[in-house]
Amino acid sequence: MEVKVPELPESVSEATIATWHVKAGESVTRDQNLVDIETDKVVLEVVAEADGKLAEILHDEGANVSAQEVIGKIAEGASGSSSSSEEKSSSEESSSDSGKDASDAVSPSVRRLLGEHGLNASDVKGTGKDGRITKEDVEKHVKSKGSSEKKSESSSQSGAPAVSGDRTQKRVPMTRLRKTIAKRLLDAKNSTAMLTTFNEVNMAPIMTLRKTYQKEFEERHGIRLGFMSFYVKAVVEALKRFPEVNASIDGDDIVYHNYFDVSIAVSTPRGLVTPVLRDCDKLSLAEIEAGIKELAIKGRDGKLTLDEMQGGNFTITNGGVFGSLLSTPILNPPQSAILGMHKIQDRPMAVDGKVEILPMMYLALSYDHRIIDGKESVGFLVTVKNLLEDPQRLLLDI
Repeated sequence: MEVKVPELPESVSEATIATWHVKAGESVTRDQNLVDIETDKVVLEVVAEADGKLAEILHDEGANVSAQEVIGKIAEGASGSSSSSEEKSSSEESSSDSGKDASDAVSPSVRRLLGEHGLNASDVKGTGKDGRITKEDVEKHVKSKGSSEKKSESSSQSGAPAVSGDRTQKRVPMTRLRKTIAKRLLDAKNSTAMLTTFNEVNMAPIMTLRKTYQKEFEERHGIRLGFMSFYVKAVVEALKRFPEVNASIDGDDIVYHNYFDVSIAVSTPRGLVTPVLRDCDKLSLAEIEAGIKELAIKGRDGKLTLDEMQGGNFTITNGGVFGSLLSTPILNPPQSAILGMHKIQDRPMAVDGKVEILPMMYLALSYDHRIIDGKESVGFLVTVKNLLEDPQRLLLDI
């Protein structure tokens, strides 16, 4: 039985083999994930169609492949029980004889980290669930190994002159997703008239509202009330008032969208992605929070689908979760604007002739000046500011 690359998403002609989860000669069971294949946009899983043994791997990790290309072969017939015993014995032999991985029960990100440092899973002691290896275990092992090597090197070369600093380097090829991100960012800079305008917002009203109703909200809806749901609600209302910000350029035409699909920037181990939360104008605060949480988990685990990545009329990126105080976000073409949220920080502010300490946050709106003028961009940002500083406006539609 042949193991083939699945049909690739539209506009994607080539993919890269990211991780083989099974070695040649090991037994597999039906629906077991054999290999992860990385495209420009998503990671595809290829599963076994029947019980058997992986007889041959035709393309190793890092190889470029196309749709329906044969990348391995399975010999049918192995049972589930013998499969597990063969896998265990094969694992033990490879651990003792050749120093290869003794366990495949590691995530793709951990496997990639092991490969970068030239380690096997058997070299690292796992502290995760059921003894699984975490990224922290690998990093701890590398640090301890590095310190011991430095000690032995200094003792063996005591007569040689001391060399200060660590001047080693490592060359790692860019992943397909990273190359795509780089290309899109460069295209955005070169093909749009991008400009950024700033404002600041007093977050005290929303913080007070959250503190007052957080417990009841979580008990009723089963999810915590965060800031992102307020950001999305305010953005949707501002987009309704300034349709140019919700539009895009297509050749010589301006396309106005009468729906509100908001892209949410999510940081993942593979890079920054922008999955789409659709029809946000029809969602409640709880539904928005649940949708964002689901997209974030899928992004972290590499489970985002192509449909969840496509579309979106406007992007929200929250660098404040990493401590960013101020930034100029870059456009996500073909969208015409992106809103950057930042760290909430106490600052002295003048209020009615008096100085008060308030939790302030900077807002940054980057927009394409070809379609959005200064009046619309500033009006949009002020609308978002007013809605966040007085969230009752969202209920009263004023």
